[in-house]
Amino acid sequence: MKSLPKSLSNAVVFVLFIILSSSPFALAKCEEKIITNGCHDERESMKLKLIALVAISVSSVIGVCLPLLSHCMPSLTPDSDMFAVLKAFTSGVILATGYMHVLPDSFSALMSDCLPRHPWKKFPFTAFVAMMSALLTLMVDSFSMSVYKKLSGRASEVDADNGSRHENGNVTTENYEPGHGHGPALEMNHKSSQLLRHRVIAQVLELGIVVHSVVIGLAMGASDNRCTIRPLIAALCFHQMFEGIGLGGCILQAEYEFQMKAIMVFFFSVTTPLGIVIGIGLTKVYSATSPTALIVVGLLNASSAGLLNYMALVDLLAADFLGPKLQKNMKLQAWSYVAVLLGSGFMSLMAKWA
Repeated sequence: MKSLPKSLSNAVVFVLFIILSSSPFALAKCEEKIITNGCHDERESMKLKLIALVAISVSSVIGVCLPLLSHCMPSLTPDSDMFAVLKAFTSGVILATGYMHVLPDSFSALMSDCLPRHPWKKFPFTAFVAMMSALLTLMVDSFSMSVYKKLSGRASEVDADNGSRHENGNVTTENYEPGHGHGPALEMNHKSSQLLRHRVIAQVLELGIVVHSVVIGLAMGASDNRCTIRPLIAALCFHQMFEGIGLGGCILQAEYEFQMKAIMVFFFSVTTPLGIVIGIGLTKVYSATSPTALIVVGLLNASSAGLLNYMALVDLLAADFLGPKLQKNMKLQAWSYVAVLLGSGFMSLMAKWA
């Protein structure tokens, strides 16, 4: 079993090598299709990229830290109605990010005329990779909970066995009636299970956001089109802020220690700026229309889209709307639906610029 990850990684590398090597060098002529006009200004673009580094970093920090400051704002604690509505809004933002931003970008890249017709136009790679990414996310989610419950079950059996003995050494039989006895133990076990689930959600969600953010930053950093970069700055600032609020809410529910919270906030805040820096460094050699770039970016976006869509629908929206809090409060449920529609609609509208 220990050799499985290594074998799997070798197989993935081999498949990627075959795929990338299938792109003929003749397709490099696609790189010549870039039309030089008044928008291509290297010096002006560099100024805008430096502004983007600061603006996106600040908006990311603000977004992800807002939920973490709930101790200063009692209305935003995880148990409050306001938090439920805000989380629904940000879940809609994450859902629209996957469907309206990441998925179309992947289709555009992998269906480009710069790639050979076979195999890229003969098979829907974007949909396939997104589907497999969602299934892989489900596996991680499921196996994590199964392992925890198995370990937790063993610990509970030991505690129950120890508690069934009196001081005189005689063993007694306890009644396992619903609602009687074992209440605190069952409640504690349920809370521990929920806490683990929140931690898995927070970590997997951050992984999907980080992959997408690096790709966005790379594209911006490698571009010298000031007409494209200027609206992207504003769009990405709003994008990172609302996505950060969603991630921050998940981190808050995960109840991490300060150090872990700081690490997750740091990685979310620096990934897009890091992508911009890498893009700036690769400006001379990176071409968004080269076959290799199209394939790599397309596959990464497809993977990220599947992950984000699964997380938004299953772990965020379904978990909350089918949970006891919203099921018992129809008014809160209605407001949460309004928040989801507003969040997804707002982020969908931003697809015009980013």
